[in-house]
Amino acid sequence: MKKALARTRRTASISRKTAETDIHLHLTIEGRGRYRIATGIRFFDHMLELFARHGAFDLELTCQGDLDVDQHHTVEDAGIALGEAFDRALGDRRGILRAGYFLMTMDETLGLAAVDLSGRAAHHVETRVRTRLVGDLQSELVEDFFEGFARGARASVHVKTMYGRSNHHKIEALFKAFARALRFACSRDPQLKEMLPSTKGLL
Repeated sequence: MKKALARTRRTASISRKTAETDIHLHLTIEGRGRYRIATGIRFFDHMLELFARHGAFDLELTCQGDLDVDQHHTVEDAGIALGEAFDRALGDRRGILRAGYFLMTMDETLGLAAVDLSGRAAHHVETRVRTRLVGDLQSELVEDFFEGFARGARASVHVKTMYGRSNHHKIEALFKAFARALRFACSRDPQLKEMLPSTKGLL
C-alpha cells in the first residue's frame, strides 16, 4: 500500500548554483503542507511557507544568495528553481487539470491568481503595493518571483490584488491564491486519465 502510494507521488529535487545564488530544493506535490525554508529574507520565507501550506505541497528550500549586493538574485532564482521543480515533478503533464484559478481574501484584501501549465512562459503581476519594503522584502521583487516561476515551470501565471489596505495582506493574498490555483492545476483528473490536456499533442 505504501509502495503504491509512493509511486503516485510526484516529486522533484533541484540544485541550482550560480555565481549569485546556491539553491537546494525538494518538492512533493502530493504533500501535507510541510516546509523547511531559509532564504535569508524572512518575509519571503513566510510567503513560501504559506504557499506550501495552502497548496498542500511539501517544500524544502534553502538559498545562499548575494544579499550583500541586493535581494533580486535570491528572489528571482528561488522562483526559477521552484518552477523547475514543478516542471520536473509534473513530467509530461498527462492527466492533469492544467489550469486553475482562485480568489483569496486576506481580511480587507482580495487577491486573484490564475495559472495555466501550458508549456509556455508568461506572467502578469499587479500587487498595488506602493512601499519599497514589506517586512524585509523589496516589494518590487514579488513580480520577479512570479516571472521566474513562470519561466522555470513553463507556465502562464497571472496574479492581481483587486483591492486592499495592508501591503502585507496584498502580497500574502497573492501567494495564498497562487498556491491554491496551482494546487488545482496540478491535480489529476480521473476523466482525463493519461490524456494530454492539449489539442497540440505537446505541453
